[in-house]
Amino acid sequence: MILRGAPKSLIAGSVLLLGCLLPATMAWIWHGGHAPFIDIPNRYAPPSLAHPLGTDPFGRDLVSYVLTGAFNTTAIALLSVSLATVIGTILGLVGANGGKRGSAVMSAADLGLAFPPLLIAAMLVTSQGASATGEILAIALFGIPAQIRITKQAAQSILVLDYISAARMAGFGSVAVTIRHVLPNIAPILIVHASTSLALAILSEAGLSYLGLGAPPPQPDLGRALASYQIHIFDHPFLVAVPGVTVMVLVLGFNLLGDGLRDLLERPFARNEERLP
Repeated sequence: MILRGAPKSLIAGSVLLLGCLLPATMAWIWHGGHAPFIDIPNRYAPPSLAHPLGTDPFGRDLVSYVLTGAFNTTAIALLSVSLATVIGTILGLVGANGGKRGSAVMSAADLGLAFPPLLIAAMLVTSQGASATGEILAIALFGIPAQIRITKQAAQSILVLDYISAARMAGFGSVAVTIRHVLPNIAPILIVHASTSLALAILSEAGLSYLGLGAPPPQPDLGRALASYQIHIFDHPFLVAVPGVTVMVLVLGFNLLGDGLRDLLERPFARNEERLP
């Protein structure tokens, strides 16, 4: 009943994410956020009731390790996107209001878009060491410039409307107009962008961890799992396929979720346009 009339992409994305993240959360809670126990005598065990997809080179249950890594990867992506969304939205609203501060913000955003993301990550890791915190900051820095531009463009489309001029004539300042009128109207755009940004953040996190720029071992991580297991792609293909498919499902789920949210949030505006004379 709840999903009746919802876009198919929203339903598909929600099902994929729930099917992946719900067991991932349970695995993370069960193992306390750490990797499953190492059992060297039982390494490379074939699939069984105890280990549905077998064990890895350290004797750890492959399903438990990948699910715990999926939770950690998604948590880092969520924190990164949240940080980028908050900072980028504030700076984008400043840029939309123009003036010297707005020009400075947009110049900084252009510089951020031109700076190589991998170089930013390498600098953060060099200064702080490989850690989840460095990963979060690096991925957030990737996303802030794009968030600034999207927020500015969306806000400027609202600031030219007549009721904004009326609000200013009524004595409302820029901050009040932004909070009361601009931000609520651009919220759907920001929500859709945040949900689709999560897919890119998942890929970025997996890529950084694959290169050794993420949280250090023994913290489970999908990117590190791919890097560690890649030498077994021919003799133990499950070791590479399971984390790879998990990354694919997460990315596809967040992309479908973003597309569905866009379709869902656009419906009220479409209905309003139909009612116009």
